[in-house]
Amino acid sequence: MLANNLLSNNSHTNLTRIVVVGAGYVGLSNAILLAQPHLDTQVTLFDIDNDKIKQLQQKQSPLQDAEICDFLANKTLNLTATYHIADLYQDCDLIIIATPTNYDVATGKFDTSSVEASIQTIREQNASVPIIIKSTVPIGFTVTMHQKFDDNILFMPEFLREGQALYDNLYPSRIITGVTNKLANFADSLMSLYQLASKSHTNENPVTTLIMPPTEAEAVKLFANSYLATRIAFFNELDSFAEKQNLDSHAIITGVGLDPRIDTHYNNPSFGYGGYCLPKDTQQLKANYTGIPANLIHAIVDANNTRKRFIARQILNKNPSRIGVYRLSMKKDADNYRDSAILDIITLLQQHGLDITIYEPSLNDTQFQGCAVIHDLADFKHNHDLIVANRWHDELQNVADNVYSRDVFGFG
Repeated sequence: MLANNLLSNNSHTNLTRIVVVGAGYVGLSNAILLAQPHLDTQVTLFDIDNDKIKQLQQKQSPLQDAEICDFLANKTLNLTATYHIADLYQDCDLIIIATPTNYDVATGKFDTSSVEASIQTIREQNASVPIIIKSTVPIGFTVTMHQKFDDNILFMPEFLREGQALYDNLYPSRIITGVTNKLANFADSLMSLYQLASKSHTNENPVTTLIMPPTEAEAVKLFANSYLATRIAFFNELDSFAEKQNLDSHAIITGVGLDPRIDTHYNNPSFGYGGYCLPKDTQQLKANYTGIPANLIHAIVDANNTRKRFIARQILNKNPSRIGVYRLSMKKDADNYRDSAILDIITLLQQHGLDITIYEPSLNDTQFQGCAVIHDLADFKHNHDLIVANRWHDELQNVADNVYSRDVFGFG
């Protein structure tokens, strides 16, 4: 019944009813994607953050993402947002879980408690509705959920970039579903739904879809992100060499990237990879290698830590008297600074007794991580003899001589 309903052209009284749990980048972008009117769906987005839900109810995005902002403000969507969980799951056809799963250093694995709690609550209200896990989880997690609950649980990995989550859903590189054989027919319908929701159905070359067991799908997610982290770590180490040898990093990287086997993606040096996915995914994959011979997987994490220590030492060697940190975000014009490399740089510099000031427009407080926060950009630029910027921005142009950044493709 559900497989048919997913692709039905029923009237609006019989829409496919979808609930998305979690209004972060993954959840919100999927909710909007699947709420497009041509799909004949009705999507309810749930989150425990009342303020975030209130923003969405006013068609305002709580996240910095151009396509999400545009769709909420200007597109017709069959989408509602709520923070009320009572009876939420009783009368729906499909549930997507996209709650956060941070890496827990103490346990050596993702904290999947929010995912498990969501499944528990769902099953208390609805014993059979298919559940899609889109949160990033350890390899083998979905099978564990089958053993604890039932096998009407699928895993669909996400391949989204911060700040471009909806765009990457509209134009996906691939769509992968991890299912058991029991749900193979449902998986076909689910993939068709996502294809119709993306822009791929209007192209001559539709997006590639893959169906595989859930454990393999979980591995795809972690290995893909760890490969991207490896590229970042490689070009960061290239840049470390170039900086120490007084070589033109831009020229070297450009020459290397002209080899089509290497190409030019994920090649711009930074203070280290960070953000929502790469730090936790590489650490989780490293933990999954317990008892398995490996060098490279461990080296990815180690290389990122070495890069941050190198950057801190380069800053210290300049003997600055007043250090200003320009923006905390990992990417230019982003508002997320979770696990941003600059946070570790600040800690390393503080360990040497340096006084640091931060300019970060998204911070309302006057203190952050033991540093004073300046909200006036002109004062910030005037009051420091060294400005540290993980990512360059043109508003620093008039103080470029005082800026330390390894953003070689954006600097100046």
